[in-house]
Amino acid sequence: MTTLAATLERLDWQSIGLELDREGFIVLPGLFGLEAPGLFGNLLNGFYPPLAQVSNQWNDILQLPYRFPPQLPDFHAQCRAVGQQRELSRLTCLHEDEHLALGQDAEGEYLFPFQLVGVLSAPGEDFTGGEFILTEQRPRMQSRPMVLPLQHGDLAVITTAHRPFKGRKGYYRVNIKHAISPVRSGERRGFLLSFHFGPGAPHDS
Repeated sequence: MTTLAATLERLDWQSIGLELDREGFIVLPGLFGLEAPGLFGNLLNGFYPPLAQVSNQWNDILQLPYRFPPQLPDFHAQCRAVGQQRELSRLTCLHEDEHLALGQDAEGEYLFPFQLVGVLSAPGEDFTGGEFILTEQRPRMQSRPMVLPLQHGDLAVITTAHRPFKGRKGYYRVNIKHAISPVRSGERRGFLLSFHFGPGAPHDS
């Protein structure tokens, strides 16, 4: 068993699921070390099965009929069958005064509720600024901004676009977007991994 696989096996997935239910995200400190070949694929394949269980629970709550298959290759096959072949996972490299605008990776018939986010350089050493930000919009309320305190080696599980929220009259969907604030100095390298593909061919920009 690889070091990453062993780490994932030791995670308290029940607590992770409860935190995702409460906040829509969770930061897992020191989950990965140096960049290594296959890191992103290993993260996606390792996180998908337990997150698919949480995703299916969310669909139950929101009374949505679709259920995610237990393994990532089966989900990818479903995406490709409806023309979702465009890779959404990406590296980010931001320099001074650059930022990532507020948005979502929410196109397509099949949309996985979670994404993985990490930083590949050290805040305060390699760069300043460049905070990862989530905003949550509930009906008839102001947006709630949340700053994720990511350090090198941390991994965050974030909501892709919508999550269930329990109000006084039952559950409803709240809308979530993500952004990276302007880098003040240095070079911020990171990644955003999506379990689903976007509409279009594999090499569409």
